Amino acid sequence: MTGIVENRVALVTGGSSGIGRAASLKFAREGAKVVVADIAVQGGHETVRMIKESGGEATFIKTDVRISAEVESTVSETFKIYGSLDCAFNNAGIAGWLDRKPVNITEEIEEWDDVVNTNMKGVWLCMKYEIPQMLKQGKGAIVNTASAMAFMGDTVGDIHYTAAKHGVVPLTRTAALKYINSGIRVNGICPGPTASPLGLACSKIVLQKMEELREKNIQLGPSNPIGRSAQCEEIAEAAVWLCSDAASYVTGHMMAVDGGMLAQ
Repeated sequence: MTGIVENRVALVTGGSSGIGRAASLKFAREGAKVVVADIAVQGGHETVRMIKESGGEATFIKTDVRISAEVESTVSETFKIYGSLDCAFNNAGIAGWLDRKPVNITEEIEEWDDVVNTNMKGVWLCMKYEIPQMLKQGKGAIVNTASAMAFMGDTVGDIHYTAAKHGVVPLTRTAALKYINSGIRVNGICPGPTASPLGLACSKIVLQKMEELREKNIQLGPSNPIGRSAQCEEIAEAAVWLCSDAASYVTGHMMAVDGGMLAQ
């Protein structure tokens, strides 16, 4: 039985760890050739090694999604190596407050720029260079990573992360409508708490911050009804499915993969 993205070429940003690595492995298992793009070189090569050891085909390209020339080069190299770009999972993201004290409206300008340029501008830059290639082919599927936090405010976290993830939603929906008659589908996923390296690091800080807020009688946001964090593989399943022909009638959709958070 063939995979759901058999013989396609998939570009995954943030593929060195977490959701991006799980998605890269899932794309490969489902028959795609995978380009793993990330600023983290060692982790990227490790993802490629894991794919190849499982019989798949993959290449690593060092990419900083904040830098236009690097994103353009990555898309160009993808086409040079594999001759196509069929699926793009624009997943690279950071949470700027992991290595600094939690802040809100008073964060440093440099930190604001870093988080917003990675989480939102990075998605825009990826689409800026992916879509022209897909237009030449007459088809393609893009999935952008937002967050469950894209649909709510965040008492515990920081405003730059939440604002950037909010921004991914209209970027995704507008691109979907603009290219709806060009054979290109654009969707997004909105993960809730996830047991990725980033998610686990966030959880430690969030739990500490939640306790501080409870002591001050400040109301917290919605909990996770399912009672556990997602595994990275569960998020990856959604991303790969949205890139497959099984989702051929789905575009402009922000899929919550959040254990029921947004259902509250």
